[in-house]
Formats: sequence, C-alpha cells, structure tokens
Amino acid sequence: MAKITLKDLSHSYLKNPEKDSDFVITNVNIDWKDGGAYALLGPSGCGKTTLLNIISGLLTPTKGQILFNDKDVTQLNPVQRDIAQIFQFPVIYDTMSVYDNLAFPLKNRGLSDSQIASKVKEIAEMLELTTTLSNRASGLTADGKQKISLGRGLVRSDVNVIMFDEPLTVIDPHLKWVLRSKLKELHQRISRTMIYVTHDQTEALTFADQVVVMHEGQIVQTGTPVELFEKPKHTFVGHFIGSPGMNILPCKIQNGKAMVNGNIIETENDFKNKNFTKTEIGVRPEFIKFDSSGLPVKINKVSNTGRYNVVDTECEGGKLKILSPVTSKIPTGSAFVKFDKKRTFAYGDSWIIE
Repeated sequence: MAKITLKDLSHSYLKNPEKDSDFVITNVNIDWKDGGAYALLGPSGCGKTTLLNIISGLLTPTKGQILFNDKDVTQLNPVQRDIAQIFQFPVIYDTMSVYDNLAFPLKNRGLSDSQIASKVKEIAEMLELTTTLSNRASGLTADGKQKISLGRGLVRSDVNVIMFDEPLTVIDPHLKWVLRSKLKELHQRISRTMIYVTHDQTEALTFADQVVVMHEGQIVQTGTPVELFEKPKHTFVGHFIGSPGMNILPCKIQNGKAMVNGNIIETENDFKNKNFTKTEIGVRPEFIKFDSSGLPVKINKVSNTGRYNVVDTECEGGKLKILSPVTSKIPTGSAFVKFDKKRTFAYGDSWIIE
C-alpha cells in the first residue's frame, strides 16, 4: 500500500512543448492517503487516463514528480512501482482456465499452491466466478472476461496501488451496480489504495471517498461526493455533477450584488472588491422554488420523473431547470421563482468567489 503524491505534474505528447495548449495535463498536485478509495472523474479527453498512466509508470511526465510513500518513483517502470492496473477492455489469457488466469500473478511471485488456492477462492467468490474456475477463459462472455481482469488485479496483496481505467465499460448495467458494490466492499475489507478512472458520475460518487474532477487537463475540484454536489468550486463541476446539473446564469454586478434581469439574486458570497471578465451565479434545480415574487420565468415544459417533476423554464438571463416534488402544484405560463441563498453561489471567470 502507498501514499501517493503528485507534484506539479504536466504532460505533453509533443517533443518540445512551448505553450500551455501543447499540454494535455497541467500543474496537477494531489496528495492521496494510504489505503484510500479515489476516483478521477471527467469527460473523454480531459486527461484522466493520461494521468493514470503517469501514476502507473506507463508514461513519464514532461514535468513534475510522482512519489509513493515519499519516495520519488518518477523514473521507475510499472514493475518497479509494484502496481496493479485493470484496463477498459478485458486482458486475459484465452488458452488458460479461469483459475489459472487468477493464479498467474501469484505463481509469478512464488506463492505456494495452498496460498494460491486460498486467494483464488476468495476472489472468485467475491466476483461470482466460482462455478467457472475450471472453464477456459475464451468461452466466457465479455463481462465474464472483465471479471477475470478485475480478479487478477485484486488477487495480489502486495501491491502499492490498484488502478481501474473505466473497467465497467463492457459490463451490463445490472452487473455494473453489483461490481461497484463488490469493489467498495473489498476496499473496506483490505484498505488498499485504489484509484478509479471514469466519465460516469454514478460510478465515481458511489465508489470513492474522494473524487478528483478534471476538465481540460486541469483539476478543478477535489472533494467528497457531498462537497462536490453542495458546493461546486467551478461551474464545470456544477454542470457535470448532478442530474440535472447546476443552473448557471450570467449576471451583472451592481454595488457588490448579483443582478439578473434587474432582479437582485442573494448569494452565499458576493462580488465586492472583485474584478472579473465574466460573472455568473449557480444554483442547483433542487434549491429553486416557485413563489409569489422573485425572478420572473416562463414555464416551457414539465417532465415527471417519479418523485420529482423537472420543470424547464426560461428567463431573460437564460434557461433554468427546477426540481419540484410531484405533490407540489406547478404554475402554468408565467411564474416567479426564488433561490435558496445558502445554496446559491457567485462565480467569477468560472471559479467560485470565496
């Protein structure tokens, strides 16, 4: 197991990068505690897989350092770093049985037959592979093969970190939920450092204790799932986390107050003594309610999602989505809305103002 520290990491696939746009990740600083469960979350192309490959040793960063337990491992290869990595698509030995696939990493490390049998049995039970242990791996379905890949990464107890690169892409939706629960259960049992890369917020928020959100090669926020939802530090986090995502409205500043279409919007923070190129306010659909006064909106559509209605509205500042309990009466045509001040935040040039 290892504490992992990333210091001032930047990486470019160009031989001689000169400007910021030449880098796929820039100025990444992370300090992950030993034994934690972490997720790298972001859309395709944001740099999360590049960052994972740098941590594993498959890539050497253009700039910066990687430390395991305060030891510089930047120039070490994956074997020397003692890591396990599970990739997006299954990597198995087709001619071997399921048992031999799971046992392979342990045999390479000279464990006894009894030790191997015990570890393989434990992982096979956890991944529901027990009945297929004697089968050839080539005969399994795509999700069965991916469970073997997961098992090979999990079977070793001597690794510094286990890394998952979108491992549930080929898994059917029901089994995804089962395997996420299994991985969480395993982490709680063995407390090994685990890093999970995904573009799926559900996977990240249900697996990880701490989530790192990436956008255009930068880390825009690190926090617990609750922190990311309740107080996004960047408008991208507000939009990306949650369904529907946070409403972002452009605003004007007058006397330190946010104004939308001539209406003062009370926020948890303010714009006093601040200068920005772009100013916005952000509020989640859950924290907007209909009222007898406030910001005037036009109601365009109401969609029933079960417990809530998603109400699509628009004002002169832009479009707003509102989550309203199905038991609440929804106006028709025009209405007024108010925002929960404690859940409404001011943003300057996309970053929260603090």
